[in-house]
Amino acid sequence: MSSTDTPAGKRSTVRTLLRLWPYVRPVRTRLITAAVVAVVASCTGLVFPLVLKWMVDGPVADRDPAGVWLGALLLLLLGVAEALLFGLRRLLVARPLAGVEAAMRADLYRHLQRLPVAFHDRWASGQLLSRGTTDLMLLRMFLAFPLTFLLVNGATIVVGMIILLGQDFTLGLVLLAPVVPMVIALAYYEGRYSAVARRAQDQVGDLTTVVEESVLGIRIIKGFGRHRSQARAFRELSHTLRGTELAKARILAAIYAVIMALPEAAIGAALVLGTVRVADGDLSAGTLVAFLSTALALRWPVESIGFLLAMSQESATATERYFEVMDAVPEDAAPEDAAPKDSAPKITEPAGSGGSSPAPDGPATGTGGLHFDGVEFRYPDAPPDSPATLDRIDLHVRHGETMALVGATGSGKTTLTALVPRLHEVTGGRITLDGEDITAMDREHLRTLVAVAFEEPTLFSATVGENVLMGAEETAGDTELRRALDVAQADFAHALPQGTGTQVGEQGLSLSGGQRQRLALARAVVGRPRFLVLDDPLSALDVHTEALVEAALRRVLADTTALIVAHRPSTVLLADRVALLSGGRVAAVGTHQQLLRDNAEYAWLMSGADTGPGAAPDQIPADRPAEEAAR
Repeated sequence: MSSTDTPAGKRSTVRTLLRLWPYVRPVRTRLITAAVVAVVASCTGLVFPLVLKWMVDGPVADRDPAGVWLGALLLLLLGVAEALLFGLRRLLVARPLAGVEAAMRADLYRHLQRLPVAFHDRWASGQLLSRGTTDLMLLRMFLAFPLTFLLVNGATIVVGMIILLGQDFTLGLVLLAPVVPMVIALAYYEGRYSAVARRAQDQVGDLTTVVEESVLGIRIIKGFGRHRSQARAFRELSHTLRGTELAKARILAAIYAVIMALPEAAIGAALVLGTVRVADGDLSAGTLVAFLSTALALRWPVESIGFLLAMSQESATATERYFEVMDAVPEDAAPEDAAPKDSAPKITEPAGSGGSSPAPDGPATGTGGLHFDGVEFRYPDAPPDSPATLDRIDLHVRHGETMALVGATGSGKTTLTALVPRLHEVTGGRITLDGEDITAMDREHLRTLVAVAFEEPTLFSATVGENVLMGAEETAGDTELRRALDVAQADFAHALPQGTGTQVGEQGLSLSGGQRQRLALARAVVGRPRFLVLDDPLSALDVHTEALVEAALRRVLADTTALIVAHRPSTVLLADRVALLSGGRVAAVGTHQQLLRDNAEYAWLMSGADTGPGAAPDQIPADRPAEEAAR
């Protein structure tokens, strides 16, 4: 995701930036003090022309060297005071604004951990990364510079114009003439610049995504020789971003042309008019020098307005992008957290079976174990008219029982396992653990009861021990670590250069696929969970290691209630019973041998080679016994 639903040109810049107030409020005293100091420093610079007027009309006209030296000393003292005041302002804002940026980044990271998996499925990681880095850097720069100097320069311009009008009202009106056209021009370009700035920041996020994916997928890129196509994709995105940045530059150039040309023209007109009046004796030379010095001193505050407004627009866009993520509803506040509607358990008819199959479980007579009661699920971004991913799942995994989930690709096995730890929320029915509805349980507590090992193992840039012990309480130590590694047949960890203290590298890519999968399995069993959910945990193991892991897993499964996604008969044999999923529904439940004997689809899934490549259950001859199809 890289765009916002609110057009940038229609949102209020001020209202958007005001959302930063909760972060700025704790340091408001120092920021206000810094702003006051900066205003005083800037106004100090406006005293220079007044000293010059006194020197020209006084000591210089009277040829008084002592007066000239006194004026020079005053100018030196004013310059030192101005420099010290601006330095003090910098000291006042540096530490608190670094704290504001750190607090916002910490809140963003913490919020990302609380957001549901569905959110992360929709958002590109590069977009999230750019919000936590580039956007927050822009906001810190805004609070440090544009926010302060919009106030400082505004105050300086007002004070300066009062001084100019006080020195000579007619010349002051000449310098005020460009104000109206400048305001009109700035209002015209503001919306255009805001839209382009938003587009550029989104494109930075897209570019970050490409870089991140290229780094993480470097083995695939090199293995398939795709470095040229990746470089081409990066170059195209870079070219697009370059075009957007050039569009920003063109708008800025137009802004600068207006805010620099009009004041310069006004100063030129005032110089001509003032010179004529000095020649006519209507104006003193000192007054003209002071007037022009004041006008020139106001050039930077006026000319910087365009730059400051541009930075403010980019900061408003960065704020908008930041709060797009922060406004996303976290898991523990999601509407789905309300108790789901009660639905009567339904008996699912066998689907896709080539022979008689035992009917799936109806409502459990007991409440122990893991119970799916009329569970339905549809992904949030699925089309409204599409069929549900899971439809009326009624299944009971008894206390202490291991059940295998078997089904064709896309039948909903992984989705069903993700509902147990509430990585996704059910859209109908309910799931209970030992009789307690999981939606009524605190997520943190729920996930201490349920351990998960995914088919694609994910390891972090940490040590082997730290990766494994993520699945246990903080008090877990070497004893639990050794036991988990033994169960997962991951003794290779002890032979690594620093043993279990060895850093495995980003994504664990320094290890083989089988080693990563065994460490992920160790992480799942290290905490001795009451409920264990395994998504094809042995798919990357060779047959000999698989046999050893299965033997060790049997001891673990004897003490827990487990749900295992299985694709191979060897994994299915770990289970007490098997549930066959077909088209998002439970088609049959029984033992491995029962389903081999009575269900043609199950027999085909376990050993479908006899039916030929690409065959499906409905391609098995109806008069062919299921036992023969399974051989």
